[in-house]
Amino acid sequence: MKKFLVATGLVATVTAILVVFVLPTNVVKELLLPLRHEDVIRQESAQWRIEPALVAGVIFSESRFRDQTSEANARGLMQITPATAHEVERLSGGTDFQLSDLSDPDVNISYGTFYLRHLLDRFEQNEVAALAAYNAGQGNVARWGGASLTLDDIRFPETRSYVEQVLAKEREYRQKYARELGY
Repeated sequence: MKKFLVATGLVATVTAILVVFVLPTNVVKELLLPLRHEDVIRQESAQWRIEPALVAGVIFSESRFRDQTSEANARGLMQITPATAHEVERLSGGTDFQLSDLSDPDVNISYGTFYLRHLLDRFEQNEVAALAAYNAGQGNVARWGGASLTLDDIRFPETRSYVEQVLAKEREYRQKYARELGY
């Protein structure tokens, strides 16, 4: 048993050394901070006047850039619920939305970025409030302080953690993927 533990520890150490010193930096970056669909992120961010790194931070926090459906039926990269998708369709004047469209990264990022712009406008460009509303709903944010909301005002620990994570990932994406995101 002792030999097995020593061998396992040795394999883990060698793997860690390979990851840190041998693998190309872009491989490690992609494993720890993935980025996909950067062309769509840049395009939608420009259209809706949102920092591309913020959109990437939301996608990372929502789905780690994996198309999935949550237990709450939120779908795609930006984890948009059917109710939110229909609200986006109504607000944007769309007419032919199908729920299955949320599996398309282009549509999902477009809808998510539009909705994020809507939340930023509603909460007077306050990123904390907009992100909290993206996670916990506009009604909760309105009750917690609306446009003057700070991190300390967020009553749900999950939502506070979500906002902190998105803001941290926004900084990381801006720093590590400046070229890819158009900075």
